[in-house]
Amino acid sequence: MKGQPSPVEPDDPTGIRAVTWRDGRLDLLDQRRLPADVRRVVCEDVDAVIHCIRDMVVRGAPAIGVTAAYGAVLAARARLEADGAGWLAGFRTDVARLARARPTAVNLAWAVARMLRAAEAAADGADPVNALLDEARRLHAEDIAMNVAMAKHGANLLETPGSVITHCNAGALATGGLGTALGVIREAWRRGLVTRVWVDETRPWLQGARLTAWELGREGIPATIIADSAAAQVMRKDPPTWAIVGADRVAANGDVVNKIGTYSLAVNARHHGVRFMVVAPTSTLDGATPTGDDVPIEQRDPEELWEAAGGLPAGAEATNPAFDVTPAGLVDALVTERGVAMPPDEDSVAELLRA
Repeated sequence: MKGQPSPVEPDDPTGIRAVTWRDGRLDLLDQRRLPADVRRVVCEDVDAVIHCIRDMVVRGAPAIGVTAAYGAVLAARARLEADGAGWLAGFRTDVARLARARPTAVNLAWAVARMLRAAEAAADGADPVNALLDEARRLHAEDIAMNVAMAKHGANLLETPGSVITHCNAGALATGGLGTALGVIREAWRRGLVTRVWVDETRPWLQGARLTAWELGREGIPATIIADSAAAQVMRKDPPTWAIVGADRVAANGDVVNKIGTYSLAVNARHHGVRFMVVAPTSTLDGATPTGDDVPIEQRDPEELWEAAGGLPAGAEATNPAFDVTPAGLVDALVTERGVAMPPDEDSVAELLRA
């Protein structure tokens, strides 16, 4: 960090700017309300950032990591004002709470650890808050640059024009800008290699129907929304060239943890001969976690399911896992900013982490 110039505000190439720092505050596009209502939420302290992460104002592993980095800036500023020279102790407590806001996406803990290291390096400096803001902006800019690199690597795998299918939202809304899976789709569309995008609704929050379709529509990329359960029928009748998804964590053996329903899509893809691509930055690769079964899977409030169903029938119960595990053996390509693992396994994931 020492000796590097202060970065300017990173520029989202899509213009969506899901996460941005403005006038000394964190400004988030409220993803719970899209596409009907384009509204922003302003966070002035770390507690507001934690709430926005937990309540899915912001979602998507890379975007949560970027959000956490700016949340650390707010925490440092408040602790410096309250505790003076002893600010670092309280800051550690605040960012530990921030790291626990959602358990599954590894980018959150990764970003918090990076900001803690930056805070410790800046603790004796004249202006630690600005040093942390520089680091947050740098992390944000790096995320966008990684998305651009992944878009090119992933698009290179598409050989002939055709449709693709995706699940959940792995676009500019889920990252610092451009997107992981949607970054690849955007680049492939630009090259004339994508003719249509089949968009899984993604129950129960409908991130595909609400968010992915909205992003694609803004750029004139043809998108057709389908129920999650319709993916197999689409593959049987009109096979896409690829299924392309993001990831919230990739274990050391290549198992992929992503939005619930990804595993089903991968099984369907393998049965129908559709290749399956996972697009994720190396910050999402978790070499310390051996397999997907070792990843804590967030269990969300069953009320989210009841709302989608119009109310829970008497005597019924509900469970609402937010993520599932797709075994590495079902993944044909893992695309990162450092290159592609085909197929992903313990050796190829380790090589990407060493690169």
